[in-house]
Amino acid sequence: MRASRLLTVLLLLQNRGRMTAEELAEELEVSVRTVYRDIDALSASGVPVYADRGRTGGYRLVDGYRTRLTGMTEEEAQSLSLAGLPVAAAELGLGTVLAAAQLKLYAALPAELRDRAGRVAERFYLDVPGWHRGIESLPTLSAVADAVWSSHRIRIRYERWGQRVVEREIEPLGLILKAGNWYLAGRCEGTDRTYRISRVLELTDLGEVFERPAGFDLAKYWQEWSEQFERRMFPRVAVVRLSPRAQALVPFYAGSVGARALRECRDEPDADGWLTVELPVEPGEPAIGELLRFGPHLEVLAPADLRAELAEAIEEMGAFYG
Repeated sequence: MRASRLLTVLLLLQNRGRMTAEELAEELEVSVRTVYRDIDALSASGVPVYADRGRTGGYRLVDGYRTRLTGMTEEEAQSLSLAGLPVAAAELGLGTVLAAAQLKLYAALPAELRDRAGRVAERFYLDVPGWHRGIESLPTLSAVADAVWSSHRIRIRYERWGQRVVEREIEPLGLILKAGNWYLAGRCEGTDRTYRISRVLELTDLGEVFERPAGFDLAKYWQEWSEQFERRMFPRVAVVRLSPRAQALVPFYAGSVGARALRECRDEPDADGWLTVELPVEPGEPAIGELLRFGPHLEVLAPADLRAELAEAIEEMGAFYG
């Protein structure tokens, strides 16, 4: 453990230049006293680390010194796939591992490329979760990730829609991060299924190694599952007329499903810019609320029962407001 920390201190000084004991302690999540001992150990082993005195002082390596001890552990190499997703890495329990892997990667880069990588990190940041949603509690995510890595069967207590709790034995095949929400792709009773991690109430690692199905493609599975999910969520199709303003609002009010319907429309706008589109909608009352959001910029042409339901809702609203 200490050897790994000493290497991290060395790489931090190599990549960032002068750092104070307080900065190193914060980065390593140790005490300042521990940093002092680590610096002494590096000096005793022949590493040319110097202390600059004064208000702007700190520790640094002698100019021109570079180490080539940049070998990555298996965990660090795996964590690099999440290099653009620091929040996701932290949720999976790989935050410190990812930081160590990035340090080693930067240390191995030529100076020009290292400076360029640093400029990218300073200027671009990826924030995955969307607006208007709370942060989910994910106490089981790290354990699920461990089971995925090790191909261990797990038993979970899972809260289905409607608050019905069930127990399942699963072969975990992969994790998916979708719009800030984590999902598990797993095989249960010979069928591939999807579970939302926030609904996993309890998890037990059964310690049994399973053989991953040959040819399983996580990206392909998720794409197919997502398409099926959308068809279940939006079983009806409304033929609507959209004003130019409504067309601009579709991605915000009707999401990716509505935006795709707008892109795939082959009709041409009329003289006033109104466009007729086949728009997938949810069943029952949710569809009424979804369509009312567009106000006078959307007209439902078909089906007739949906048009009648919308007209009735508008009439009730008109009576309410006088």
